[in-house]
Amino acid sequence: MPRAKRPSSSQPNAGAVGWSGRTQAVFYRDNRGREPVNDFLEELLEVQPLAVAKIDNAIEEHLNGRDRRHPPPEFPTTSQIEGELRELRVRFAKTRYRVFYQRSRNLMVLLHVLEKNTGAVRARDKRMAEARMADFETRMNASPRRRPRAAGRDSPPASRGA
Repeated sequence: MPRAKRPSSSQPNAGAVGWSGRTQAVFYRDNRGREPVNDFLEELLEVQPLAVAKIDNAIEEHLNGRDRRHPPPEFPTTSQIEGELRELRVRFAKTRYRVFYQRSRNLMVLLHVLEKNTGAVRARDKRMAEARMADFETRMNASPRRRPRAAGRDSPPASRGA
């Protein structure tokens, strides 16, 4: 019995994130090719592998695969820091981690991560995330784009087993 043909799409790359309507978390990549959030998590993996697994799972559960029309996850899972900058809140044992992210179309760009020991978000952490997002937007909107690409690898990486 012959297989039914799939309907063709008039849009190129119909299965790609940009057309699918689902969100995908990606690491911000600086102009030297470094991914600061992934670097932090890889270092933490050496001493707290279960904490990294919990952070990766939270990213997968709350940021990936969301319909682009849906609002962000609600408090206490995430909270708004300022403007469109948000934090994913993850607690592991007595330690609190915050992953700062901002949406760019269907991408959830992971900008900064820290172990939170204070009540309020420090201004320098907020500025760092904002500067990284400004760099991301500038580089992604450049014509032509130059390497390295501002949108890094998908998160969580399969290599960590999340």
